[in-house]
Amino acid sequence: MAAGARAPPGLMAPSPWRLLSLALAALSLALAALSLLSLPVSAGSPLGPGEQLVAAAPRWGWRNLSCPACRLLFGALDLALQLEPNVARVGRVASRLCQELRLARPPVCRQAVQLFQGDVVAAWARSVLRPPEACGLLLGPRCGHWDILGAWNLSLPATPKPPVRPPAPPPPGAPTARILFLTDLHWDRQYVPGSAAACPDPLCCRGAPRDGPGTAGFWGTYSKCDLPLHTIDALLAQLPNTTGRTGNDSGNGTSGFAAAYWTGDIPAHNVWQQSRGDQLRALRTVTALLRARLGGLRVFPAVGNHEATPVNAFPPPYVRGNQSAAWLYDAMAEAWQHWLPPAALHTLRAGGFYTAQIWPGLRLVSLNMNFCSQANFWLLINATDPAGQLQWLMGVLADAERDGEKVHIIGHIPPAHCLRSWSWNYYRIVNRFEGTIAAQFFGHTHLDEFELFYDEETLSRPVSVAFVAPSVTTYINLNPGYRVYEVAGSYPGSSHAVLDHETFILNLTEANAAPPGTPPPWQRLYSAREAYGLPTAFPADWDLLVRRMQDDEQLFQRFWFHLHKGHPPHEPCGSPCKAALLCALRTGRAADPALCQPLRPALPFPRIQELWHQQRLC
Repeated sequence: MAAGARAPPGLMAPSPWRLLSLALAALSLALAALSLLSLPVSAGSPLGPGEQLVAAAPRWGWRNLSCPACRLLFGALDLALQLEPNVARVGRVASRLCQELRLARPPVCRQAVQLFQGDVVAAWARSVLRPPEACGLLLGPRCGHWDILGAWNLSLPATPKPPVRPPAPPPPGAPTARILFLTDLHWDRQYVPGSAAACPDPLCCRGAPRDGPGTAGFWGTYSKCDLPLHTIDALLAQLPNTTGRTGNDSGNGTSGFAAAYWTGDIPAHNVWQQSRGDQLRALRTVTALLRARLGGLRVFPAVGNHEATPVNAFPPPYVRGNQSAAWLYDAMAEAWQHWLPPAALHTLRAGGFYTAQIWPGLRLVSLNMNFCSQANFWLLINATDPAGQLQWLMGVLADAERDGEKVHIIGHIPPAHCLRSWSWNYYRIVNRFEGTIAAQFFGHTHLDEFELFYDEETLSRPVSVAFVAPSVTTYINLNPGYRVYEVAGSYPGSSHAVLDHETFILNLTEANAAPPGTPPPWQRLYSAREAYGLPTAFPADWDLLVRRMQDDEQLFQRFWFHLHKGHPPHEPCGSPCKAALLCALRTGRAADPALCQPLRPALPFPRIQELWHQQRLC
C-alpha cells in the first residue's frame, strides 16, 4: 500500500448521513468522469475551439462547477470511500446526479460513469490525493495545487557531461533522410457522411444521414468530428512509399521515406462508450492498414493516451490483474512485432516504452508519456517516475553516449504538458544529454507547434527543441494533416538532426466539393525554413523565431495560420493569446514562469496558465 493510503474499508460504523455522503461522492465521480470527456486544445491556441462546444451544447458542462462546491464534493467522496467504497452504489447515484444537474445528456452520463467508476474509485481509494488537490487538477491552479507528491529528483549519471559542440549543417553532398510522421489519427468507425456535424456530445458526425446544411462531409468535417477510415487510407495511398499508389508526385515530393514515426491516439473521441474490444479493433485495423499501404517501410510507434479505456487510464506495472494495462501492451507487441526487435517488444509489454536502432549511428527511444500525464488518475497513487521510465531513459542515453550514437525521442504528450516534477526531471535529462539527443518528436495537441529547451544555468542558450506535429484528424475544426521531417542521414559524424520539416494537409472545402470518386487533393501547406526564413532548423533558429514574432505581426499571423493547419478559428489572436502562445513555445517544462520573462507582450504567468488550462484540447 502506498504511503498515506487509506485503511481498509469496513472498520467504521455506518453514520446517519452516509446516503448523503454517497450522493455527493457520486456527484464527484460524475464530475471526474465528465472532466475526462472535456475537449482537448493546445496550450497556445485561443478560446475559439473550446467555445465551439459551449455554443453547440450550452446547457451541459462540468466547467460550471465552482471551486467551493468542488472541494465540498471531493471532501464527501474522500469520507464516503473511507466509510464504504461501494462502487456500484456510488455509480448509480452518480449517473442520476449527472443527469439531474445536466452535466451531459443522459446516455453520456450513464455510459461515462459506468466506464470510469471502477478504475477511478480504485485509484482514488489508494491515493494520497486530498480534496483541494483534486479540485486543482479538475479546475486549474486557481482552485488548488495538484502536483500531489511535490518535487522529486532523479540522480543524473556520475559520468561528466561531454563538451558541448554546436550543431552544424551537413557537408555538401552528404546524404539526408525523410521521415514520415503521423500522429492523432482518431479513426471513428461510426463516422457517417451526411450525418449531423453539430451535436451536444463531445463527438459528432455520427448517426443517420440527413438532408440539408450542417452535415458531415465525405472526407471529414470542420467540427467536433474525427475521421472515417477511407480518409486515413487516402492519406497513406498517396505517399511515395505505398503499395497501390495513385496520382503524381507533385504534392508531396518524389523521394521516399527512410522510416515512419507514429505517435499514437488511434481511436476516436467517443471515450464515454469505448470497450477494450473497441480499442483493440482500432489498434489492429489501423496497424494493418499502415502495413498494407507502407509496405516494407519500418514504422516506430508510440503509445497515445486514447489507446486505453477508460481514456488516460495507464496504471504503472505494480497494478496487476484485470486493472493492469497488460491487455493493451500485449496486443501492441503482437501487432507491431514486424517492426520492432525482441528487446523492444519486451519493454513494450512491461511498460509501453522501448528503444531500437533505426540505422547505424541513430537510435530511437519511444516513451510512454501517459506516465507523466496530468489526466492519468492511476498516478494519484504514486507519481514518482512511474515504471522507472526516466531512470531507464538515462541508461539508454548513457549507453548511446558511450557508443557514439545519436538518439531520436518520440512520444505522444509533449513534455511541457506533463506533471511538473516529471517534466522538470525530463528537462534535466535533455540538458545532460544534449550532445546525444538529436531530436524530439511529439503530438497530442492536434496543432502545429514546438517546445524549446534551454540550458539550466542561464535559461538563455537553446539546447533542444521538441517538435509537436499536427494531427491527422480534424478534431476540432481543422484540416487533416501530416508531417515529413528531413534529417541528416547516415554518414560518419552525422548529427542526425532535423534540417527542415514540411506539413501537408487536405483542404476539406475543396475535397468535399469535388465530384464523387475524385481522389482527395493532399497538398504541401508549407516548409518550415522557407516559411519562417530559418537559416537552419537547429534550436537556436527556433528561439530566434519566437523573438522575431514578438515584433513581426505578419510573421506571427503566418505561424498562427500554420498552427491550425490552414484553418484558423474566426476569433483573432489578441495580445493575451499571443503572449500565451509565445510563452508556450519557449516552455519545454511545466509551470516555469522564468522561461517566459524575456517575452513581450508581458502577461502575468498565472494568467498564462489560466489560458493554457482553458484552451487545452486533448
